[in-house]
Amino acid sequence: MKLVKLIANLGYGSRKQVALMFREGRITDADGEVLYADDKVGHDAIRIDDEPLDPPAGMLLMLHKPVGYTCSTKDKGRIIYDLLPPRYRLRAPLLSTVGRLDRDTSGLLLLTDDGQLLHRIVSPKSKLSKVYDATLAQDLRGDEAAIFASGTLMLESEKTPLAPAGLEVVDPRHAQLTLTEGRYHQARRMFAAVGNHVEALHRSRVGGLALEGLPEGEWRMLDEADIERLFAG
Repeated sequence: MKLVKLIANLGYGSRKQVALMFREGRITDADGEVLYADDKVGHDAIRIDDEPLDPPAGMLLMLHKPVGYTCSTKDKGRIIYDLLPPRYRLRAPLLSTVGRLDRDTSGLLLLTDDGQLLHRIVSPKSKLSKVYDATLAQDLRGDEAAIFASGTLMLESEKTPLAPAGLEVVDPRHAQLTLTEGRYHQARRMFAAVGNHVEALHRSRVGGLALEGLPEGEWRMLDEADIERLFAG
């Protein structure tokens, strides 16, 4: 792939803008030598304004999503891409969320531009667990764990019952819910189905990955070891 197209696909600008960056001498190799658009050089050796080039297509990152942000590129309010470098929103292929967290849910959110990896993570065959910490409006009745684990719970307007889910009671109004599905607003709708209301919802884990001290609103790139942990959990 030609350097202009490579760098434009990483979101640094249009091809015209990237071509201008070359003419301005802003694109160099690791030794500071100015590069030209027709040079042949490895990805890791390229620098833009003395900074290493962003990772190539195939990256996976973890974001600690705050409440109040939507998983969208077009919403008029705050979006999760506001928490990332602006050029990440312009990458091609698109950096997409792996599933979604609604505006009022915080916690672990994965993003990738690797379509095969995205499909592998969200595929029902993977049965990756997703752990949510729920704060409830009313005390738990005591039979919710059995109902959620039964595999017979039907949500409103659904035609098939939910897969068995785990519920661990922390105290009367706090519980940890473990799901292996990703239906629309599933955690909130499950508690609504047993007469309760979720006041706050936080996803703390996906597969073998947890936030592990990542501050709210911050993100980090994941490596091969992280991906192994994701699917090992």
